[in-house]
Formats: sequence, structure tokens, C-alpha cells
Amino acid sequence: MNNSLKRVLLVCVYLFALTDQTSADSLSDAQRAYHEKDYAKAEKLLRPLAEQGNAFAQFDLGTIYDNGQGVPQDYKEAVMWYQLAAAQGNAFAQVNLGFMYENEKGVPQDYKAAVKWFRVAADQGNAVAQFNLGLMYENGKGVPQDYDEAVRWFRLAAKQGNAKAQTSLGLMYETEKGVPQDYQEAVKLFRLAADQGNAVAQANLGLMYDLGLSVPADYKQAVKWFRLAADHGNAGAQFCLGWMYYSGQGVPQDYNEAVKWYRLAAAQGNADAQSDLGFMYELGQGVPRDYNEAVKWYRLAAEQGAASAQYMLANMYNYGLGVPQDFVLAYMWANIAATNAPADQLQERAIYRDSIAKNMTAPKIAEAQELAIKCTANKFKGC
Repeated sequence: MNNSLKRVLLVCVYLFALTDQTSADSLSDAQRAYHEKDYAKAEKLLRPLAEQGNAFAQFDLGTIYDNGQGVPQDYKEAVMWYQLAAAQGNAFAQVNLGFMYENEKGVPQDYKAAVKWFRVAADQGNAVAQFNLGLMYENGKGVPQDYDEAVRWFRLAAKQGNAKAQTSLGLMYETEKGVPQDYQEAVKLFRLAADQGNAVAQANLGLMYDLGLSVPADYKQAVKWFRLAADHGNAGAQFCLGWMYYSGQGVPQDYNEAVKWYRLAAAQGNADAQSDLGFMYELGQGVPRDYNEAVKWYRLAAEQGAASAQYMLANMYNYGLGVPQDFVLAYMWANIAATNAPADQLQERAIYRDSIAKNMTAPKIAEAQELAIKCTANKFKGC
């Protein structure tokens, strides 16, 4: 090779290296601007890199449009950049593209496409993709429901420290889905995720201590974990913490605190909290007695199918508390409650329903039974 050709090649190598370094510097500057929340500057720096085919820039630009940061939110634009990056093997873009297909953002909802992109990223070892692929198998979205496959992918993500996967795998061990029931393993996984701040894991770890499942029953420990999850906004934990204050387990009995936590959970639609909050208004515990408020919360819980609330709502109509006395509606709700009650409460609920019938004529009983059928068919709404 003559000296002139060698010089040309060396210059080309130098220019390529310089170009790569320049791109890396520009990407670094863009990412720095992004983390400093100067999204407009980040977008300006990312676009030319993305247009030149830089997969990291394409992913970052897609994220900016996905979140509407410094630009109008545009899911279609986000999808375009994610697709370009995903096609180059960028696992982060593949995961986000899976989310877009799953949640119908910028593309028609397509669970099979979501599974496709989660899988290619999961096969690269991406823990978020592995967890989400596990969810798709658990819920039968885009693939046949398969708890064994769900467990396999949850386990791979959990080994990488993914808190959501650890929690989901813990739930599988707790409820015997795809694995033998193993409370000890569930507690281990919940603890790993709870220590990372996962609220669902914290709430479930609290339950394990509350019920004494593979750990000694310890109400104080239960309260500790319920509180951490409740402070993160977990409605189930808020309800459980309310119950601990109501019953005085692990904390001094305090109806005011119970109402506070029940109210937070009830506002998020937790039916158990709504039912218990109604009960506290009915009895005037921690709040002034208010039958109208009691009926309001009982109804919200009853419409979600909570048998205890349906029973209490029947009682309010039976005695005219917070609503006009109405034996037909009382019988209707009592009949629904009797149908939905746990096995150990069926007889009690049926006896109460029959006691209401003593105040009714046969046609009125028939009317109430018909209303119960309609109410159930309407999923307890508008009854």
C-alpha cells in the first residue's frame, strides 16, 4: 500500500473517530440538559443525532414526545422514534414500544405486538421487559394465559432486583399460581421488594405479619409495613391501617385515625373502606353520627358487590335511616346480600331477609325479588 493511500485511510479513521466522539459529546450534552429539565435544549440537541441514526438519541427523543417534555405530547411521534431505535436493538425502546401497543398510545392497541417487543427486550436481559412479559402471560394478554411462563419471566426479572417482579412472584407463591404455595418464599420476596419501597410488597408483608403466615404474628410489624405502603398511597394498606386503629391492634385504639385512613382508601374506591366508613358514620365513631353519610358510603361499596355493605344498606332502608323507610328496597338489598354472603354468613343473611318479608305482602315480595334480579344484572348500579 503506497504512502498516499495510507494517509487517506488514516485521515478517514481519524474523522470517523472524531465524528463518533462529537456525537457522544452531543448526546451527553443532550442528556445533561434533559436531567436539568431543559427539555427544549435536549430536544434540539437530540434531533440531529436521531436523524443521523443514533439509537440512544432516537430513544431519548421518543421519550420526550411520549411525556410531552418541552414539546407538545405526541404519541405518534414517540412511536416513530421508538420504532427506529427498537429496530436497532435498543432494549429500552423495545420496552417502551411494547407499552405503546399495550396501552393504545400512538398505535392501535395490539397485545400481540406488545408481547413481541417485550420478548425481544426480555431476551436481551432487560428486567422491565421480563416483568411485563410475565404480566402478559399471567393475564393472558397477547398470549394464552400461562402461569408457569409468568413465573419464569417474573423469576428472571426478580433475580435482577426488579421490585415489581419480586412482588408479583411473591403473590404467585402466596396464592399458589404456577408454583406450590409457599408463604416463606412469599415473605422473602415481599421483603426484598418492600425494602426497595414497593408499596404493594409493603402492604402484603404487613398482611403476612398480621396473619402470622410463615412469620410470627406481630401487629406492630404489620402496622409498620401498612403505614409505609399507606404513605405511598396504597389503598389496601390504608384500609388495613384504618382497621388496626379501629381495633387497637399494634397501635392504641383511635377512631379518629381509623376514619382518616378509611377515608383515604374509600376515596380511591376501596369497597371495604367505604363499608367501614359508612359503619362509623352510622354509629358516630370518630365522626358525628350522620345516617345520610352512612348510606352514601354503604351504597358506593354495595355497588361494587360488597355483601357487608349490601346488608347494611338493607338495614338502613328497613329502619328508614338516612333514606325513607322502604321494605321493598330493604328486601331487595337483603336478598342480594344473602346471595353474595360468605358461606358462614348465608344463614344469618337469609334470616334477616325473611324478617323483612314479615312486613310485606306477597306481591311486594315478588316485586323486591324482581328488583334484586335486575339490580344484579346491572352489576348493582342504579338500584
